[in-house]
Amino acid sequence: MRLRHWQDEFRTMNRTTLDLAIRYGFLVLLGGLALFFSLYASGFASPRSAVFILQSVAITGILALGVTCTLVVGGFDLSIGSVATSALMLSAYSMVILEQSAFVAVVLCLVMGAVVGLINGFLIVKMRVPDLLATLGMMFLLIGLQRIPTQGNSIATGMSLGEGQVAEGTFSAAFLWLGRHRFDLFLDRLLPVPVVVFLLIALLIWLFLGYTRHGRLMYAIGSNQRAAELVGTNVQRYKIVAYMISGMLASVGGILLAARLGRGDIASGNNLLLDSVAAALIGFAVLGAARPNAFGTAAGALFVGILLQGLTMMNAPYYMQDFVKGAVLVAALVFTFYLSSRRGGRRTA
Repeated sequence: MRLRHWQDEFRTMNRTTLDLAIRYGFLVLLGGLALFFSLYASGFASPRSAVFILQSVAITGILALGVTCTLVVGGFDLSIGSVATSALMLSAYSMVILEQSAFVAVVLCLVMGAVVGLINGFLIVKMRVPDLLATLGMMFLLIGLQRIPTQGNSIATGMSLGEGQVAEGTFSAAFLWLGRHRFDLFLDRLLPVPVVVFLLIALLIWLFLGYTRHGRLMYAIGSNQRAAELVGTNVQRYKIVAYMISGMLASVGGILLAARLGRGDIASGNNLLLDSVAAALIGFAVLGAARPNAFGTAAGALFVGILLQGLTMMNAPYYMQDFVKGAVLVAALVFTFYLSSRRGGRRTA
């Protein structure tokens, strides 16, 4: 009898330990990583380094939040990187070549992102094209389309337009403010505008998905689309809206990147897709959610930023960074889903 009691106690202890590991393991890993780099990377534990990390993950995090919205409804958006780069090129083209205002450039980019998301949603929902294939096709389409007007060249003031003409437009000060202005904080610390935009968007997406009826319906669609249809949910509309949100957030990221660079650099968004997807998927492991969520995505973006900043400050070879990111992503997903399945199996038993 006593042996059986100890066995029950041991099982309960194991379950509790497993639950704690699933729920808080990633946050412990995040804290441990920051502590490691603080000890072994000179200057890492400084306010300036913290601000730089936030600035480096702001644009990636915004795109990752868009991916999160598509993951919530059971989809996936591979076109976000090309949408962001297209927004970067479109804003530069409208101001430098067409000589339009910052307001017009921003509106054009947001409309472009919404239209791309609408087309993605239409292909997936109405035409029955698998989400990966539809957004992959859109990615290649945009990569080619954004290079046609300038014949593959980056956009900058004074560039040749052919036939002896040059681009005389410039990036307006109001537009550059979006990417370069810094808000004063305590002790003369400066917080860049893109970081503020990222935090605000993360808060809005978190509130929308977690605390509104529409967000809960989107989660219901991703969990069981058939059941959501049976209770009267307009599944097609919500899916299309999710892709439109993703497209618009990708455009916001492209706008902020263009405002920071001050030119239309055709190669600036090469790593945006992979880093954004990594942040969104790592977010599955945060607080044991095992599902897409805005808080987890923001934490995943921060994790990627700390990792890359720490490796850079320790003079790690640049070609090792993608390998490390991939290893961390695989470990986080295995940790989340394998341990979650074990917990579920034990509770079922």
